[in-house]
Amino acid sequence: MTEQIRVVVVDDQALVRAGFRMILEAESDLVVAGEARDGNEAVAVAAACHPHVILMDVRMPGMDGIEATRRILATCEARVIMLTTFDMDEYVHDALRAGASGFVLKDIPPEQLVDGIRAVVSGEALLSPTITQRMIEVYLDRPRGRASRQWPGDSLTPREREILVLLAAGMSNAEIAERLFVSDTTVKTHVTRVLAKLHLRDRVQAVIYAYESGTVTIGEADPRGGAGT
Repeated sequence: MTEQIRVVVVDDQALVRAGFRMILEAESDLVVAGEARDGNEAVAVAAACHPHVILMDVRMPGMDGIEATRRILATCEARVIMLTTFDMDEYVHDALRAGASGFVLKDIPPEQLVDGIRAVVSGEALLSPTITQRMIEVYLDRPRGRASRQWPGDSLTPREREILVLLAAGMSNAEIAERLFVSDTTVKTHVTRVLAKLHLRDRVQAVIYAYESGTVTIGEADPRGGAGT
């Protein structure tokens, strides 16, 4: 039997937690390992339950979800999916910089949420299209740090740099495979190597890295310095 995915639900509203519990426990491969009402409880529950995924509300009394995410990921290997009713730039940027692996609105359809949890566990990102676009736009007017920092991306092969660009465009493994005329397995291998070389947790951090390092700019099709196809 495949190991169940252990999920912790963090939200200050009991009805919201109950609703997510009903959705998750209807799935045979998901189990709610714990609940928390605020950031402080979330840190304690995560330490006790060792979840694979944490559904984390952004806005809560006391410690908010972003600070809780920072503290949890400092000691825990869980994936954090941020939940909110607000589709706002400030939360998106702060949450992803804190290490979240996904950011979705609370009205996401149940089937998309459970599929997203499974995807995050396997290393995919969970971001709505509008959130992905806004995250990228954050970097439009930011000065590039490439000249003043040593970026580990210099160790990437041309193909790996190309994979990074396609990740930054928000493409899935299947889309990348179709674009490059290779198998899904080959793409997964390349993605794994890119993340390992750049010391990144997941694809979300790869997108942030790509724009923050200047490897990719808005509208640019290829990595800086040129990469073959």
